Amino acid sequence: MDRGTGRRSGQRNPLAVRRRPSQRRRSPSMPISVKKDNDVIPPAGDSIRIIPLGGVEEIGKNMTVVEYKDDIIVIDAGFQFTDQDTPGIDYILPNVKYLEERKAKVRALVITHGHLDHIGGIPYIMDRIGNPPIYAREFSALFIKKRQEEFPHLPPLDIKVIGKDDTAVTITKNLKIRFFGLTHSIPDSTGIVIETPLGDIVNTGDVRVENTDGVPGDDELDQYEMFKKRNVLLLALDSTGIEKPGWSISEKTVIRNIDEIVKGAGGRILIATFASQVERVIAFIEIAKKYNKKVIIEGRSMRSNIAIVKHLKLTDLDHLVPIEDIDKYPPDKIMIIATGAQGEEFAALMRISNKTHKYIRLNETDTVILSSSIIPGNEKSITKLKDNLYRHDSRIITYLDSDVHTSGHGKRSELEWIHRQIPYKFFIPVHGHHFMLKMHAEMSRNLGTPKENIVVPDNGSVIEISPDGAKIRVLKEKAPSGDMVVEGFTIGDVQEVVIRDRKMLAEDGMFVIIATINVKTGKLQKSPDIISRGFIYLRESQDLLQQTRIIIKRTIEKNTVGMRPINFDFVKTSITDTISKFLFQKTAKRPIVIPVVLGI
Repeated sequence: MDRGTGRRSGQRNPLAVRRRPSQRRRSPSMPISVKKDNDVIPPAGDSIRIIPLGGVEEIGKNMTVVEYKDDIIVIDAGFQFTDQDTPGIDYILPNVKYLEERKAKVRALVITHGHLDHIGGIPYIMDRIGNPPIYAREFSALFIKKRQEEFPHLPPLDIKVIGKDDTAVTITKNLKIRFFGLTHSIPDSTGIVIETPLGDIVNTGDVRVENTDGVPGDDELDQYEMFKKRNVLLLALDSTGIEKPGWSISEKTVIRNIDEIVKGAGGRILIATFASQVERVIAFIEIAKKYNKKVIIEGRSMRSNIAIVKHLKLTDLDHLVPIEDIDKYPPDKIMIIATGAQGEEFAALMRISNKTHKYIRLNETDTVILSSSIIPGNEKSITKLKDNLYRHDSRIITYLDSDVHTSGHGKRSELEWIHRQIPYKFFIPVHGHHFMLKMHAEMSRNLGTPKENIVVPDNGSVIEISPDGAKIRVLKEKAPSGDMVVEGFTIGDVQEVVIRDRKMLAEDGMFVIIATINVKTGKLQKSPDIISRGFIYLRESQDLLQQTRIIIKRTIEKNTVGMRPINFDFVKTSITDTISKFLFQKTAKRPIVIPVVLGI
C-alpha cells in the first residue's frame, strides 16, 4: 500500500458510494444507511459533549466531535488502512451517523495535519455532515485540495487557511478555535484548542517532542508556553507511542546520520521512506544539494507531495531531474528518493528490487537506505523486499543498523513531558488501540490526575462534562460506531457475511453445483455439473466427484418427492448443507458451496 495516497498500487480509485450490496452506485449525496442503533441519546443540555467517532480502538480513522448547546465542531476526518482481515475493502471510515442526524449543528471541521489517517475520509463524508467549513494550516489545506481533485463530482469544499500567527477564530458565540504548533513528521502539524465558556478543550493530534538525549529543544518549550496561562478543561492526547519507553531519537540525529552516509557513499544513493514524511524528504533533497547530487523522485504519492513543496517554495528543487535522465549523470551524482519501504508489491522500491523497474537496476556500488520502521502486519512483505534487495550485493542500511528513522509519535517519556506542560483537569487518551489508551490513562493517574477525571473511551462513547465543569461522565448510550467501509465504487457497513465468505474463498475456495430438475417428476435430468476453484483439482479427484454427484442426486430426489410445485430455495439449502458436511468429512476443508438448480 502506498502510504502517501492510501491506495494499493494498481488499485481502483473509489469515486462513488454504496450502502449495501443491493444499493450499488448510489449518489454520494444520498444518506448512508447504517445498522439501526437502539440507543436514544438524550440532549446534551448545557453540558459539553465529546464523542470520539474513530481513532480510539485502532490506529487510524481519527475523528472527534466536540458539542456544546447548538454547535458542533469536528476534529479531523481520517480513514484507516485495511489488512488481511478485511479482504476487498479499500479503506475503513469512522461512522458519521451521529453527525448526519445533527448536520445542521456542525459548524466546522478542524484539521490537525495532512496525513490520510486524519484527512482521508473528507471526500466520503463531508456532504453527509453538511459540508461545513474546513479550518486548516496551509500545508494541510493543499493536501486536502490535492486529494479532492480525484473526486470532481463532489461539491466544492470551503477551506479556510489559518496562518501560523493567527489568533483565536470565532466559530459561534460560544466556541472559538485556536491552533498551536507542535512536532510531528509533516509541515504545519498543529494542535487544536477549542475555547468554551467552561474552559479549553485541547486536542494535540499526532505529536512527538524533538529532543537531544531526552532534553526538549527550545522550540518545544516555546510551543507549550501558552498553556501556563490558560484554563485547560480537558486534554485529548495521542497514545500511539505510549508502550515504547524513553525518548525517540531526534529528527536532527536521523538527518545527520543520513548526511554522513551520503557524504561517504561512492555510488548512487537510494532512500526509501513514507511519502508522508514530508519534512524528512525535504531534508534529503537539501542533503543532495549540499553534495552536488541530482535528485530523482520515484512514486506517485511522493511526486504529488513534492508538487506541494514546490508550490509553497519550502526548499530549492532546481536539482530534481526526471527518471528518464538517470543515465545522463555519473552514479555518484544521483540520489533517488522512493516510496515502498514497507514492501508494497507495486511500489517503486519493490520493482527496483525484483528487477522490474523500467529505468533502475541495482549494483554493488549502490547504497539503499530504508528510512522507516516496520508497520505491524507488514513483516512478510518487508522480509521479501529485503531478500530481493540483498540479492543485488548493494549496501543496505535500515533503522536496525543505524539511526536512519524516528517515529512521528512520541514515546512514553515524551508524552509524560507533554502532560507536564499542559495543566489540565480532565484527560481522554486518544489515537491508539485500547491497551494503549489504558497505558496512557495509567500514566496520567501516576502524574496526579484523579481516577474519576480520566475517561478511556470506545468509538462512539458519549462523554459529557457537567455544566459547571466539575465532573466528567460517560453516558450508557453510545453513538453509532460500526465501521463504514470504502469498497470500490461503494461505501457501506462492514457486512460480516460478505467478509466471512471472502475469507473462506481465500482459504478453501468454492464448489459450484449445477443441477437440472424435471419439474413434473422431481427427478434429475442428467448428472450434475461441478465447477471447483481454489478447492480441489478436478482431474485428480474423480472418485470424490462421483461420490458427490450420487449424494446430490439422492438429496434432490429425496426432497422433491411429492413436492408440487418444487420449492427451489429449499432444495438449494438442503444441497448446500449436505454437500458442505460431506466435503468437510472427506477433505477437512470448508469451500463455499453454491448450488444452481434449474427446472425444466
